[in-house]
Amino acid sequence: MFGFDDKLNILADAAKYDVSCSSSGGKRRNTGGIGDSSASGICHTYTEDGRCVSLLKILMTNYCIYDCSFCVSRRSNDIQRASFSVKEVVDLTMNFYRRNYIEGLFLSSGIFKSADYTMERLMLVVKKLRTEERFHGYIHLKAIPGASESLLKEAGLYVDRMSVNLEIPTEDGLKLVAPEKDHQSVKEPLAIVKDEIKTIERDKKSFKKVPLFVPAGQSTQMVIGATEESDLQIMQTANEFYKDYNLKRVYYSGYIPINSTNSMLPQVGTAPPLQRENRLYQTDWLLRFYGFSLNEILNSKHQNLELGIDPKLAWALRNPQFFPVDINSASYNWIIRIPGVGRQSAAKIIQARKYGKLKEYQLKKMGVAFNRAKYFMQCQDTLVPQGFIYPDAIRKAIQGPESQNIEFSSMSQLSLF
Repeated sequence: MFGFDDKLNILADAAKYDVSCSSSGGKRRNTGGIGDSSASGICHTYTEDGRCVSLLKILMTNYCIYDCSFCVSRRSNDIQRASFSVKEVVDLTMNFYRRNYIEGLFLSSGIFKSADYTMERLMLVVKKLRTEERFHGYIHLKAIPGASESLLKEAGLYVDRMSVNLEIPTEDGLKLVAPEKDHQSVKEPLAIVKDEIKTIERDKKSFKKVPLFVPAGQSTQMVIGATEESDLQIMQTANEFYKDYNLKRVYYSGYIPINSTNSMLPQVGTAPPLQRENRLYQTDWLLRFYGFSLNEILNSKHQNLELGIDPKLAWALRNPQFFPVDINSASYNWIIRIPGVGRQSAAKIIQARKYGKLKEYQLKKMGVAFNRAKYFMQCQDTLVPQGFIYPDAIRKAIQGPESQNIEFSSMSQLSLF
């Protein structure tokens, strides 16, 4: 038998493989209880306004009835197993909060006995925290695929965010490494939560007071690199789930090699593909917040992202016909497409140019990554003649350490036009 500290070490370590730990969008307020998900502030995550929040991140148990070859908790893996009781998780969360270690809870679990049995235990944890301990901190709960609708709906009344892991981006890939699972079992709970959120929103128009139900929305996670999907296939799946289930986030988790005996899994050493993971997050951001369509960034000719440069820069280099962009006359939607210009910088540009034509020195003060952006935009004092610099020269100037000192004006004769 393990002591409590041993169980905590085992189940906290097992939880580290789940990266979808975000408190973005939490709106639950303290009305006289303990904790506050809106307060400033063991895993660190960030609210949508940039505040850091500390969460206790654990599994209820690492026992699991499934044998997914990429998962550390698979039933055939020879590891130490442990389980928390409902009371132990509640007491642990409250003790950590009172010591000012955490501001919330991220709770997941292996599937023990059955989906409903596991989901009921998870639901009891969050219910006791809210109703008995009067805990108002942030709670992110991993729902169990295959659990009953009634359990999902009841749990949704006590949590801020709920998520269900998609695991592998495509059905074919999932069948290779987790033949006991399918995407439909993930889609069903996502659809239940989506419909209930809509029902609550509709009821707000008719009733003065309605219960909170998953106020921070829902999310999912995909393991990247365990199977051979292209970046295009991954982002097509993400796009589909954003559209069909109104997800707040899709998380991309680089495959961590934990099963060297399975020939179906790639042997990638000891490090997950973090650079690819980062490029996928950047692409996700461009699709959701920068007005890009998936076909512009990934398509049949470009099925994988370039690891050496970010996807916005890669798109710009493939589309010289759109540049340079005149920042003194272009719309906001075009200014944010300039590599090195973010949404906040673009908004500052739009605001500042009301008072006069903008020059290069002014842009440098607005947070623009000027050493990159200068190749794609035109200011009032831009010395380069009209026309776009040859993309290969720009790539070399941005990427090559030996070419960082190349003067912009010296490449001006390499215009495509």
